[in-house]
Amino acid sequence: MTNQPKPTLRLSSIDKLVRAPEFLTLISDWGRLAVTEALRATQQELRSAGLESQDLSPAEYRDRATTWLRRHREQGYQRVFNLTGVLVHTNLGRATIDPDLIQRSVLTATCPTTLEYDLKRGKRGDREAVIRERLCYLTGAESAVVVNNNAAAVWISLNTLAYNREVIVSRGELIEIGGSFRLPELMLRSETKLVEVGTTNRTWLRDYENALTPESALFLKVHPSNYSIQGFVQSVSESELLNLARRKDIPLVLDLGSGALTDLRRFGLPEEPQPKNLIDLGVDLITFSGDKLLGGPQAGIIVGKQELCEQINSNPLKRALRMDKLSLALLNETLKAYEDPENLHNNVRLMQELNLSTRQLKHRAQHVSAILKEKLQDFEVQIEPSESQLGSGAQPTTAVPTIAVTIAHSKQSQLINLEQKLRELLPPIVGRISKERIVLDMRGADPLKELLSTLASLQ
Repeated sequence: MTNQPKPTLRLSSIDKLVRAPEFLTLISDWGRLAVTEALRATQQELRSAGLESQDLSPAEYRDRATTWLRRHREQGYQRVFNLTGVLVHTNLGRATIDPDLIQRSVLTATCPTTLEYDLKRGKRGDREAVIRERLCYLTGAESAVVVNNNAAAVWISLNTLAYNREVIVSRGELIEIGGSFRLPELMLRSETKLVEVGTTNRTWLRDYENALTPESALFLKVHPSNYSIQGFVQSVSESELLNLARRKDIPLVLDLGSGALTDLRRFGLPEEPQPKNLIDLGVDLITFSGDKLLGGPQAGIIVGKQELCEQINSNPLKRALRMDKLSLALLNETLKAYEDPENLHNNVRLMQELNLSTRQLKHRAQHVSAILKEKLQDFEVQIEPSESQLGSGAQPTTAVPTIAVTIAHSKQSQLINLEQKLRELLPPIVGRISKERIVLDMRGADPLKELLSTLASLQ
């Protein structure tokens, strides 16, 4: 009896597979190198199982490669539906931006542009001139500076104005925010000397005055944007501290954190300190973020006295912290939207979400719950009143009334499994689990048609 020959190796060429039409979308989503690696891993699995002669179709290869990629690789930055109830979610990219603003910004940034060119003089220009002009108009400040985020704005302000000198801060304002970012450590890196005054819950004006020495360079006041101290408390107002600063001829720098260029009371929220009001009060320098309550790109914005802003611009490290042309173009479009306050809710996505009526939210909830009831017959799906939060350190104790679709099940494991399945959809749907239910906040259910189509693919 003769030995039978081993099956001939018949596995498809990887080079041909990645060129097949079935792989166009997968390569677009994951990248060519990642898909190639997934195909090699798939063929190695076939060989290990002794299935060299049982080749797969391109569609079967695509499905196996997709499974492998989801297990072993990060796809990259994906668009998601944020139904968590946190409108400005740090982990989900903070402020969402209106597509029209993006489109105009991209049109500017994808062509040669007057980033640092003065058309009138035909010479080199100032890359922040247009931003400075808009910020001065909107806040009433003498001048303005922008850098790549608010931590950088605080850092360069301290490093410029108080290098190797003392900065006086209340202990109750020595914040820590997400990612273990701590103000005292930032001050240490800025080469300034932190002088703590008062206690965690009570600080008096006399504490600031008693801490003054010939080495005192700044008073720093930090808005408690991501925490709240209640009960037996005492703090010093901006006006009180400003009077002391004027008497002692020491600048007052105020970090607003989130910052708002419009009165949030128009959306039913508590008043948030606005740079314009504080500039009118006389605060020397104010820092705030661009991608929180402003609803724009990541940016650190500094507004205040011209002399101080000029010093900051002269800092050699300013260049290392500057914004790129696309971010500047987008910030310009965002600030331009604030120059038309009557239409602000049409141009800034955060304001659109805050402006949604209960009727609109219920309309979304009815459509979402109808699909979920059809898909999840073993679950209890309901429409309920709920609460949203601004998030990203903005008004931590403020709740915004909303409408949510809730999903309940007698077994917690089923809820956890469903929550994972929602995150595996395309685009992923991110909600939250609260009180043994999955809660899907309808403020983030936009565009509704795409969300419904995504939910319809739930298995």
